[in-house]
Amino acid sequence: MSKTYIILAIVLLTLAGGLIFLPKTNRSNEISPKTLAKEINDPARFLSVDNIAARMINEDPSFLVVDVRSAEEFDLFTLPNALSVPLHDIANPDWEDYLNQEEMDVIFFSNGDLYADQAWILCARKGFKNLYVMEGGLNQWFSNIMQPTAPPETAPSEEFDLYAFRQGASLYFSGGSIEVESLATKTEPVKLIKREKKTTTAGGC
Repeated sequence: MSKTYIILAIVLLTLAGGLIFLPKTNRSNEISPKTLAKEINDPARFLSVDNIAARMINEDPSFLVVDVRSAEEFDLFTLPNALSVPLHDIANPDWEDYLNQEEMDVIFFSNGDLYADQAWILCARKGFKNLYVMEGGLNQWFSNIMQPTAPPETAPSEEFDLYAFRQGASLYFSGGSIEVESLATKTEPVKLIKREKKTTTAGGC
């Protein structure tokens, strides 16, 4: 079964189940299932672990990584500066001011794609913007960033450049002292931004 059909099945199940978990509040900002199905097929909603690692290394303040795994898994390991919002709690209105960002990218991640995808669907359905999923989740993070595999000798130079970056990133995230070449302008460290409360209470994601 293709990934597209699996994702669309998740959409339908989530839309059905979401009616149970979402509070009965103003839903005027919600997008239609047809629009949601179109957006979920857009590959641009996925960000690679290399992209996210580079943004972390360069201390890009324009994004927030959200760990949707359980609190127990979060306590064992997570990404730097990650916010813990377990999937079962993602519809809580208390999290809306963090997840509905206008100036920051909100990037969901889990062990793979499944839970992060469901979090993306629930928040996208509420009309939240700038939502992304870390493609491959922590499994891909460990495979590409923490334990990168050297390309074959016949690989193009671009693959060796990427491998060199991943080696540096691996040392960076494991506490090494190697300098990783900057892929963007250095800025202020990541800061968690909570949007100011709206005068009208909106439904949770």
